[in-house]
Amino acid sequence: MEPINQHTGKVYPLNRANVDTDQIIPKQFLKRIERQGFGQFLFYNWRYNEDGSLKSNFNLNEDKYKDASILVAGENFGCGSSREHAPWALEDYGFRVIIAPSFADIFYNNCVKNGILPVNLSENSIQELITRAEKSTYHLTIDLQQQVVYDDDNFKVSFEIDEYHKEMLVNGWDEIAVTLTYQDKIDAYESNKVGV
Repeated sequence: MEPINQHTGKVYPLNRANVDTDQIIPKQFLKRIERQGFGQFLFYNWRYNEDGSLKSNFNLNEDKYKDASILVAGENFGCGSSREHAPWALEDYGFRVIIAPSFADIFYNNCVKNGILPVNLSENSIQELITRAEKSTYHLTIDLQQQVVYDDDNFKVSFEIDEYHKEMLVNGWDEIAVTLTYQDKIDAYESNKVGV
């Protein structure tokens, strides 16, 4: 996975609460076994008409949000089923950071495991970010090392993150990579193991 130390990107505001994983990636697209290729189906039922054309009334389809890499949403983002395909779709579409007041626990952990930084901010901060991103093209910087979110227009707020999750994201590690940091101890154990 690509490490995240500091990320600056365009913000996409999804002013909705309780966005569940079936809305993020509908069940009919879960047949693939590889992680790539899910981005085209992100928010499928919101983004597309029945004939496959883009809906004009869903804001992610607006030109000003093209290439957005930071998603700001309402509370309880990623609720519903535990499908890991949801962060796969978000990451494949291009989102590296998701900011919300709260996340479903399994979704939050799946984001970290797949190299997406989930950031909890207050409702007031979220609404401020959504308002700014709805008005015009808007960029934010998330500094994971310093645990702060800021822009060039006097918005600055800190956030908390578990140290283990921070270490994984800063180093670009998944859980296998974390295990392999103990390779010397694993090798020492294996070499001392008595045959069966």
